[in-house]
Amino acid sequence: MKKMTLETLARLAGVGVATVDRVLNERGGVSPETARKVLLAAKLNGLNRILPEAYQHPWRIEVILSANGSYFFKGLDNHFREIASALGYRRVTLHRTFIAESHPERLAAHIAECAHTRDGVIVYAQDHPAVYAALVSCRERGVPVITIVTDLPDAARLCHVGINQLQAGRTAGLLMGQTLKTAGEVVVVSGRGDYSAHRERIEGFRRVLQLRFPQISLKEVLAGQDERQTIRRLLGETLKKNDKIVGLYNTGSGNTEISAELENHQLLGQCVYITHELYSLTRRLLHNGCLSYVLDQNARQHAQLAMDIMLKKLSANQDADIYQSGKVDFNIITAENCD
Repeated sequence: MKKMTLETLARLAGVGVATVDRVLNERGGVSPETARKVLLAAKLNGLNRILPEAYQHPWRIEVILSANGSYFFKGLDNHFREIASALGYRRVTLHRTFIAESHPERLAAHIAECAHTRDGVIVYAQDHPAVYAALVSCRERGVPVITIVTDLPDAARLCHVGINQLQAGRTAGLLMGQTLKTAGEVVVVSGRGDYSAHRERIEGFRRVLQLRFPQISLKEVLAGQDERQTIRRLLGETLKKNDKIVGLYNTGSGNTEISAELENHQLLGQCVYITHELYSLTRRLLHNGCLSYVLDQNARQHAQLAMDIMLKKLSANQDADIYQSGKVDFNIITAENCD
């Protein structure tokens, strides 16, 4: 029998020579179905070489995060990259995309594209009909989806990874009520309302104040939309016309602008100020007595859990509990434990 060449094997398997080379030398980048076809052709036609016992191309995982530039999402991105690097290129090919929160249609189009090009998707997404439709296309093509940070309860997803946002809001309400020594009004600065995380934080915060601290009035919710200049303008207008503000709860980004406005109105360090995520600015504000509490989501645990759950599904078809498998505990940070 003539020696079988890569060209002959490629013809028998119905693929290109480069594909045969990738399979036989375990270089990755080939679908499992194509790899099995090449290996079967090699065995049936007596290729005189040691063949891989098993073949698995690197899982192509797409991580889609917010492009708002916040510390949390920058940290989350770094953690995903570190985890993927530790797993190795033979096991995971990580793709990262950042999409502005103001463009849900663009996000939906990208998710729909990933349904054809990725093995799994991890996504931070808002409530929008186009997003839900795109997630259905992933399910129809067998591409598992994990929502991260903010959930889409009615979406076609494998599970959600994140903290209990309602509980975080309730905790902020409890801390606010127990720390305030006098009656007064509290302002909430909110992120985008089309993300369930912000809605749930506000709901939990309001519920605790109403039930347990009736002497505290929730003045209003400022819809900052995670836009820094909008946050500063709205808060500045509110503080200018109201001298009874004793507390502020921020559910999203904009701590630089918020602290500047509080300082302009001699309230920084004088009112109870609660926000989310521990980073250089919030750590400094805590140390200086300007910030009362930080609720930190633990970005590293988000990335690790999401990758673990996704790889178990892809490698062993192991399903996850929609809410429990991806549960992340948040931390309450004060000036005494922020280092």
